[in-house]
Amino acid sequence: MKLATLRNGTRDGRLVVVSRDLARALPVPAIAPTLQAALDDWSRHAPQLQEVARALEQGTVEGEIAFEPSQALAPLPRAHHWVDGSAYVNHVELVRKARNAEMPRAFWTDPLVYQGGADDFIPPTGDVAVPSEDFGIDLEAEIAVITDDVPMQTPAADAGKHIQLLLLANDWSLRNLIPGELAKGFGFYQSKPATAFSPCAITPDELGDAWRDHRVHLPLVSHINDRLFGRPDAGVDMTFDFAQLIAHVTRTRRLGAGAVIGSGTVSNYDRSRGSSCLAETRALEQIAQGKAVTPFLRFGDRVRIEMFDAAGRSLFGAIDQRVVQAG
Repeated sequence: MKLATLRNGTRDGRLVVVSRDLARALPVPAIAPTLQAALDDWSRHAPQLQEVARALEQGTVEGEIAFEPSQALAPLPRAHHWVDGSAYVNHVELVRKARNAEMPRAFWTDPLVYQGGADDFIPPTGDVAVPSEDFGIDLEAEIAVITDDVPMQTPAADAGKHIQLLLLANDWSLRNLIPGELAKGFGFYQSKPATAFSPCAITPDELGDAWRDHRVHLPLVSHINDRLFGRPDAGVDMTFDFAQLIAHVTRTRRLGAGAVIGSGTVSNYDRSRGSSCLAETRALEQIAQGKAVTPFLRFGDRVRIEMFDAAGRSLFGAIDQRVVQAG
């Protein structure tokens, strides 16, 4: 099942069920007006939404409309909770190596996460406004999951059943602001602007055999200005799977329905598959050449992030955005 949120003049938009080919959609106000409303009573609403999804696949349904990604907000335009991890620890190791920083051994056993801003997610085709190119504008292509209610201290063995939806994310970063913020010892804020998400959130069964071990075993494809930038496999080299991330973040708190948890930048040891962020490319250059030569993004640059199934069909729709100057 694929779900999306379309613009309707409100902050939270209107929930629609989307056909597998991403061509058609059906509003479902009689089931739930918004995705958050559906998640608040997921055990009741999910079967109803699945019935609509099956009807869409069987043929034309009364009231269906053409699905236009340009009219989509983020599946959850705002969420009660957004926490991003760094589950691909080889990426962390590489970036630290480039600046001659020691890699703490605990990073391999204790996940890194931060709590991001969740009040204003960027639509999948919306412009990304940044005040200055000097901030070091960077993409971060990721996978994310949306949970139902998760109790405090949920063990990894039980956490997987709480994953209800998956989506793609671009956790935009302002790299030149990060060192100063981290030096304060209090974490990211200005260096992590609003995050963008794919047009659709999908149930795990849409991935078939590619969803196993609480990982997505498919390439995550990124383009910059229509040139292929990277296609690392999201199921490879993921040190902490999504169940482990959920167990980590619920150690001292519960999660409410609609919590969004990101994987962090998808990265492979096989560097021939490219990268999911410019910081990784620059780190490789620093290690090999003694200096980074690839620039960060400029105003007018376009970033596209997408994932395809084995038959080449887009699973989530594309995050397709242009960087613009704020103001």
